Amino acid sequence: MTLDLGSVNWLAVIVATAIYFVLGAVWFAPQTPIGRMWMAASGYESPTTGASATSLFYIVPAATSFVAVTATALLANATGTDTVAEGVVLGLVVGIGYAAMILLTTAAFEFTKPDRWTWGLIDASYHAVGLVIAGIVIALMG
Repeated sequence: MTLDLGSVNWLAVIVATAIYFVLGAVWFAPQTPIGRMWMAASGYESPTTGASATSLFYIVPAATSFVAVTATALLANATGTDTVAEGVVLGLVVGIGYAAMILLTTAAFEFTKPDRWTWGLIDASYHAVGLVIAGIVIALMG
């Protein structure tokens, strides 16, 4: 196995990244029940000024989604993932096996959060769902 960025379907990566990013915008929106639960569990208040209120608020999640989707695409190529079922399995392995476990480990030590376990579960669930969707998109477009 080699790190072959040339074999990545970059259109699939861009489409999956956009979906992952938009999912996050909806998932964490204060207008949604999950968004309100997440805000309460994390103690988060939407910033209106400062660095958090600038374009970085959007650039960082978009960039990190792009990196996660690119890594998933590389794994899809290495494993020959090319069906919806295989995309779901890849997304579950990456989303639950890595992203969710890292976030739940982080939640165990987030003593400053009002409800660290709800916060962690909501974050972990978002990434698991987003990476399953990414796995499916990459498998279908790859």
